[in-house]
Parts: sequence; C-alpha cells; structure tokens
Amino acid sequence: MIALEIVTPDRLVFSEAVDEVILPGTEGYLGVLPGHAPLLTRLDTGRIAYTRGGKTGYLAVSGGFAEVLRDRVSVLAEICERAEEIDLDRAREEKLRAEARLKKADPSDDEFRAAQLSLRKARLRMEIGGPGRGD
Repeated sequence: MIALEIVTPDRLVFSEAVDEVILPGTEGYLGVLPGHAPLLTRLDTGRIAYTRGGKTGYLAVSGGFAEVLRDRVSVLAEICERAEEIDLDRAREEKLRAEARLKKADPSDDEFRAAQLSLRKARLRMEIGGPGRGD
C-alpha cells in the first residue's frame, strides 16, 4: 500500500492508503506502485487516478508538485477537486467562455494560451465530474 495525500492551499483533499497512483506530470503521466524510487515532479493539468481494492477513483488537478517516496505520495496541488465536488453546469459555462475567448484571441498572445488552459481545465472537470463521476 501507498499513503496518498493531496493538499491544496485551502484544504486537505484526499488522504488514504491506495494500491497504485497515476499522476499527470508535466512530461506525461507517471504510474507509482509501492517501492517506487523517490522523485519530485511538477504536475500538469490532468487527472489523478488511484486504485484501491480493485476500484479506481479520479480527481481533477491543475498545477503543483508531487513527491514520491517508497511508501508515500504527497501532492501539493494548486487546484484539486474530487468528482463529487464538481459543479457540471459551472464547468460547461467555463468551457463555453474559454471557447469564446479562443475565437477572439491572437494565437501568439498570452490570452490565447490562458484560454487554452481554461478550456483544458473545464474539459477535465466535465470528464471527472460527468456521468459515472470519473469512472
């Protein structure tokens, strides 16, 4: 088992023992099993998947860091939400706003990149919080 703890600046989001963790690193997804070599990685916008007793759960995360030790994964996330916390109507509205911003922004502008990130976050929230709640 691996102790998985996820915190944001506001709160403790998740703290449980799990069998496996998959993290969205900036260089791609990273799988962690018990006994993993220690490492520190930056997190991208994506989903954290964890498996416990044959069941998989998901959380939406954006930014932060993860420290992996042999028996522990500690995540300090900028933003992290459990599936049941996600307001789908709000996520859909965010998606529409981001798409509208993308249409107006110059692709070489910072506003364009910010709109792309907003769109990724909204889509992720819809995926995790949607039917089946991330299953």
